[in-house]
Amino acid sequence: MPDNYISIPDENGSINISEDVIAVICSEAIAEVDGVASQASTVGGELQELFGKKHISKGVKVSFENGEIILDTLVMVRYGVGISALAAKVQDAVITAVESMTGIRPRVNVHVSGVAFDK
Repeated sequence: MPDNYISIPDENGSINISEDVIAVICSEAIAEVDGVASQASTVGGELQELFGKKHISKGVKVSFENGEIILDTLVMVRYGVGISALAAKVQDAVITAVESMTGIRPRVNVHVSGVAFDK
């Protein structure tokens, strides 16, 4: 992910938060949700890892549109877990984590890319 920053204007100047920071906050919040087997990777992320670039925010895309942070997350769910309920928990966890750390309430899209079975 390029070094793009989300700027928050302030009376004293501006606060700039890297998209990578937002993605890491999002990834950590997702990892704590019970029922998420893993965070899925995008094809671009897998190619970057092959070429040696560390992909710290696997399964998270950050964008900033019209003053709003939009997070697209890709997750794998454990077999037997209700997908709609899990997606709502992921949204709540991510919104709470990002808002508490940045002061900005994001919009969170959860994309379930697969089901993981216990071995």
